Amino acid sequence: MPRRRLWTVSELNEKVRSLLEGALEEVWVEGEISNFRPAQSGHLYFTLKDARSQLRCVCFRDQVRGLKFRPEDGLHVTVRGSLGVYAARGEYQIYVATLEPVGLGALQLAFEQLKERLNKEGLFDPACKKPLPAVPRRIGVITSPTGAAIRDILHVLARRFASAHVQLYPVKVQGDGAAREIVEALRYFNIWESVDVLIVARGGGSLEDLWAFNEEIVARAISDSRIPVITGVGHETDFTIADFVADVRAPTPSAAAEMVIRTRQDFEKQIAEARRCLVRRMQYLLSEWRHQVRDLQTHRGFRRSEILIRQRRQQVDEYSTALARNLRRRLDGSRHRLTSARSSVAAFDLRGRARAWRAKLERQSAGLRVALDRAVVVKRRRLNSAQMHFASLDLRGRVGKLRRQLERGAGELAVRMDRLLVGKRRRWEGCDLKLRERSPYELLKRGYAIVYDAAGKVVRSVDEVAVGDAIGVRLAQGEIDATVRDKKNVS
Repeated sequence: MPRRRLWTVSELNEKVRSLLEGALEEVWVEGEISNFRPAQSGHLYFTLKDARSQLRCVCFRDQVRGLKFRPEDGLHVTVRGSLGVYAARGEYQIYVATLEPVGLGALQLAFEQLKERLNKEGLFDPACKKPLPAVPRRIGVITSPTGAAIRDILHVLARRFASAHVQLYPVKVQGDGAAREIVEALRYFNIWESVDVLIVARGGGSLEDLWAFNEEIVARAISDSRIPVITGVGHETDFTIADFVADVRAPTPSAAAEMVIRTRQDFEKQIAEARRCLVRRMQYLLSEWRHQVRDLQTHRGFRRSEILIRQRRQQVDEYSTALARNLRRRLDGSRHRLTSARSSVAAFDLRGRARAWRAKLERQSAGLRVALDRAVVVKRRRLNSAQMHFASLDLRGRVGKLRRQLERGAGELAVRMDRLLVGKRRRWEGCDLKLRERSPYELLKRGYAIVYDAAGKVVRSVDEVAVGDAIGVRLAQGEIDATVRDKKNVS
């Protein structure tokens, strides 16, 4: 019996992989893309299927860079690659080398895909278009310095407006690196802001020749430009992504030069037309204003305007007089109240009243002390006589009882006297506090002063002293001797 060969899973997958890779090094497969999944690494994973079968496909990042279009689900394509086995899962797949759409060219498909995507983002929206300047002083041109486009542009500008200032930024207009140079030119003009309008142009050519103007980076650079951009790429039938994004699309480079600036005759014609419109408008306004002036001259209110002004002026004088009279009356009343208050404060002799209240309190306190001493003496005499009487009667029980009553009465009398003295003392302290609060000397602490004449009398008016008199000024702290040098009546 022959010995059987036992394979491990890994060995079998490796054997199948070697057989497939050796037998089918290059295959062409046509089908529909499904389950399209781009990875963060840049690789593309998708499934190629037909009506009955499907095949897994992998397109690595190096091959993705050469694609002119973006694969997507439902797209019918032709794939060229080699078969292999992914041993980790035991699946065979095709490693994609090239990818071409079926029916539509890769460049045309990439053009349509980018156009649709940018249109959804709003880059073609007419509301985003910037207006061209009426009279640009400086014109920037982005094109090849050796092509026919720059010669056509300069010829048209010299013929239409010879004094126009043109700045050329030379770039490649086809081939590798052309799109990057166009973007750098757009950024240069936007950074330095050295021109008023930009022309991006080149001559005609095939779709491959014009592809630099279909690159996404060029479209976004035109959209981000703060300077208005005119595109003149190819012939009249050629359309590029740059034409859709630009503020104005010209069919040819020469047409772009004609759009950017008008002829001197056009300007002169427009100025003449504006002058005629201005003259007609001014004539119409002058006629309307003459009619309005005539209407005002014949109006009754216009004839009586001087009379109305006189009446209003007289009313203003009456109101001013009444206002001054009322203000004067209020000032007089306020001045009278102030004088009365000053007199009342000055006439109020707080020191005398305080001395009287203090003397009265002292007399009451002395009387209370004398009455208390007398009561104590009387009680003592009564106690002594009672003791002598009880001693003679030898009534010890009654003597003890009377002694306790007398002691209790003396204690109550002492408590009442203490309460009376405390009440009198609190009343005296309250009166003393009120006297200090109402004392005119407290006002001196707020910045006021009391003026005395040579006789020590309080001075209440400037009429009570004469220039040269000696006066004394009492302040919150101390007194000042002064001499009157001038007098003024202040209302």
